[in-house]
Amino acid sequence: MEVVEKILSVATDSFRQFGFKSITMDDIARKSGISKKTLYQHFASKTEVVEAAMIRHQKMVQTVFSEVISTAENSLEGLVRVNAVMSQMFRQINPLAMLELQRYFPDAYRIFRSRLMEKDIAAIRENLIRGMEEGLYRPGLDADLLARFRVEVSLLSFQSESLLSELPNQHDVRIGIMENYLYGIMTPKGEKLYKKYSETYLKDLPKI
Repeated sequence: MEVVEKILSVATDSFRQFGFKSITMDDIARKSGISKKTLYQHFASKTEVVEAAMIRHQKMVQTVFSEVISTAENSLEGLVRVNAVMSQMFRQINPLAMLELQRYFPDAYRIFRSRLMEKDIAAIRENLIRGMEEGLYRPGLDADLLARFRVEVSLLSFQSESLLSELPNQHDVRIGIMENYLYGIMTPKGEKLYKKYSETYLKDLPKI
């Protein structure tokens, strides 16, 4: 593994587990098996590491989502499978990470939000359009509005002042949010398929 990739892999795992504030450049260098001098040869500051790690992580997540959607038999299966993957991934993220990213690394957070706008919202918008064409989502939906809403609401449980973050079982919170969203856009045909996909992809997910 190349040095930069190793650094970013270690940094991503560390930030995900412990948040952004407590992890130091010394921690990243030690866990990467390199000297602090070598680390600074590639990244001038912790902020640069955070930004690069966030971009790397988002690219990996977006690649996974793209593969899931492209292999789904229809738009609804794709969306349910993506939400199953998201639920698994969110279980591995320290609840404080998003708050610390906003507070201590605002530029990195802006990059994160920008990529959400550019990639995630576009993918959901395409899914909504496809679903309307397939007769699984109600016709005439505002795909852009609903795509933005879906992304925004998926982040609510990571906001410290959100009432949702106070609920003990965040798995059920995420599934509940998704189901309320879907039942607002699905046709009867879509609802019937959702019951099947829910049993297949969501029933046995670990709960926290």
